[in-house]
This record gives sequence, structure tokens and C-alpha cells, in this order.
Amino acid sequence: MNKVIVKKSQNPDISIIVSMYNEEESLALFFETIRKTLEKLKQYTYEIVCIDDGSVDGTYSLLEKYAAEDERVKILKFSRNFGKEYGLMAGLKYCKGRAAIPIDVDLQDPPELIVKFVKKWEEGYDMVYGIRNDRRSDTLLKRLTAAMFYKIYNLMTRSPIPYNAGDYRLIDRKIINAILDLEERNIFMKGIFGWTGFKSCGIKYVRQQRKAGQSKWNYWKLWNFALDGITASTTLPLRIWTYLGSVLSFLGVLYAFYIIVRTMTYGVDVPGYASLLVFILLVGGVQMIILGILGEYIGRIFIEVKRRPLYLIEKKVNVNDGE
Repeated sequence: MNKVIVKKSQNPDISIIVSMYNEEESLALFFETIRKTLEKLKQYTYEIVCIDDGSVDGTYSLLEKYAAEDERVKILKFSRNFGKEYGLMAGLKYCKGRAAIPIDVDLQDPPELIVKFVKKWEEGYDMVYGIRNDRRSDTLLKRLTAAMFYKIYNLMTRSPIPYNAGDYRLIDRKIINAILDLEERNIFMKGIFGWTGFKSCGIKYVRQQRKAGQSKWNYWKLWNFALDGITASTTLPLRIWTYLGSVLSFLGVLYAFYIIVRTMTYGVDVPGYASLLVFILLVGGVQMIILGILGEYIGRIFIEVKRRPLYLIEKKVNVNDGE
């Protein structure tokens, strides 16, 4: 690590936001690569806002060394692991740039794309997002489930998100300020980005293999993340069961009318216990699903009304709240 003391800019043009959890193996290559990319934008000043999301390895110690050498490197150390979405919100709150670019430390999203983001920003776009045009670095199952999520999400919400677009994007200050005005606790950043609107465009790129370390995501976490995204962005799942309940009630009335007419015409026969049991189990299963969905929304209401802070910051480095 070369020791070159650099003073931070008072009002940087671009803020790089990177939230990380147990990424000590990735830091050296990340800083080397991101600095080379940002040096190509010589007319712009920058800062790198690093959020240590409760790492238990040597991530924070390494970040302190980078921050000591370059005051443009800022650190927000969370008191525990709060999650990537909250790390991104913290980065948006504390960044000072006229535009912000969230990026993952694993370099699967190539930093070289930042130059293209900035060019589109210069053309007048308020948001420039990356589109993962080639995801061969991901497993087949992950590609399929991701495709299903984007389709289902966009069918349910009035603020669709671009297909295969992640958090990697350039966000103008006007959008940052609009996001910071929100007071919700259940956060799904991709949905929030889509909700803001403004003049946007996408740039396609090939998603790379992780350069170092291991992913902290598994399929259970991704499932819960998708569930949080849908319930945080739309109430359509609740409305669907209203429609389904109406249909089942209507069919029940028709069936009751059929039974009355048949009994009056042919008399009483031996009831079908098997079909009755299947019907009861079917309706009972539907009711349990409805209660589960209601529980998901009630749980999120519970979180919202408590009004707890999104995260707790244990330490700050090179961060001046009064700037």
C-alpha cells in the first residue's frame, strides 16, 4: 500500500458509495481499480464513502489505513450488521457529491463503466443505471430466479424497475435529496430508484466474476430480499386475495344453488366425503396463505410505527457532519 497523503475536496463532484461486510480480501484490488478509473475523470473531484456494515474480520482496520492516507476516503462503521440497503441509505445521507455512484466492493460491476455514467450525466440525465446484459458469471438458478423477480415485481407495481438493473448507477443530487426526504423504514432501494422518476437511461455491461472473497448472499437471503422488495413497493398481493375471495364466494353461492336444485329434483343422496375433505383443505390452505400475506404487511407496519433509526453508527472517519 503506497502512502500518499491526499487532502479531500470540500465539495466533491462525485461520491463513490460502497457498503461492505467482511470484505478484507477484496479491498486492495477494489481501491487500486477504482482509483485508476477515477483518475480518468481529471476534471472531477471525488470521495469514496465506505460503509462497514458490522464486519467481524479485518475490513475496518484496512479501511482505517486507506482513510489515513487519503482523506477523500470516508468511513461509516455500523454498530452491527444492518444490511446492504441501510448501508446505501447511510452513504447517500453522508455523501457530499453532486452525484453519487453506489458500487459493490467485489468488482462484479466493472468500475470502468463510471466514465460512461458521467458522460451521460453530462448530457443531462439525472440517473444512469447499469444493465446486466450478460450474467453468465451467475448460476443458472440465480439467473432464472432473478428474471422471475423482475417480471413479477414489474407486473405488481406502478413504478417498474429496469430489467436486470441493480444498484450500480449514477444518481444526481436532486434524486439523492428526494430519497433522503423519505421517512420509511422498510427499504428496497431498486424500487425507490424507480419511484423517483426523473430523466434516466441505461448502459449495458457484462457482469464479471467476483475478484476475491466470497458472496455473503444465499438463496434464503435472496428470497427474503425479494419478498421485502415486493411488500415494500406495492399492496397488490393484498388486493389479489380480495379478488380471489370474491371469486370463491361467488362459486360457493353457485354450488349451493346447484345443491338445492339437485336435492329438490332428485332427493338426498350419500354425500361425497372425499370431495368435501379436499375442498375444506383447499380453502383452508388459501386462508393460511392470506393470513401469511396479511402478517407480512402487519409486520412491516409494526416496524414503521416504532420509528427506530435505520442504522447506528459506531465510528466515523474523515466525516464532518457540519460540511
